Amino acid sequence: MERMNKPARPMRSRRDERGFSLVELMVVVIVLAILAGTIIPQFAGTTYDARVSRARADIATLVQQLEMFSTKFDRYPTTEEGLDVLVTGPKDAKNFAPLIKELMSDPWGKPYRYRSPGLHGTKTYDLWSQGADGVDGGEDKGKDITSWKEATEGAPQP
Repeated sequence: MERMNKPARPMRSRRDERGFSLVELMVVVIVLAILAGTIIPQFAGTTYDARVSRARADIATLVQQLEMFSTKFDRYPTTEEGLDVLVTGPKDAKNFAPLIKELMSDPWGKPYRYRSPGLHGTKTYDLWSQGADGVDGGEDKGKDITSWKEATEGAPQP
């Protein structure tokens, strides 16, 4: 039998089989940390801004429903009836079709606040979210989101 000449297999060094070195991995981790440190802060405020936008949209929807209630019943709900009357209807109403399916909470999980007669603006009611801090008043991210135009007036007083 004739001996076949097999091509010589190239010798691999141990370095080729080891994978990445610790230094290479650390460089990658550092680069990723620098990228995360510069990019993530740009999105940090967007959650709060989105919540404020949702609260404003919810308040606008509730204002529309309060106007529909006023058109149907020639009055706004009382403070005692609150916003629940948009779902259940006034006690003296017959064949009431709910104006909204269910009463939503504000983006921070608290109920929207309602008072009639109102103390602010030109409406005969006040409608507001207490904001991120969950209390009336506040500044910056704790500021209330309201249905009335805010000038220099303070937060609603219960």
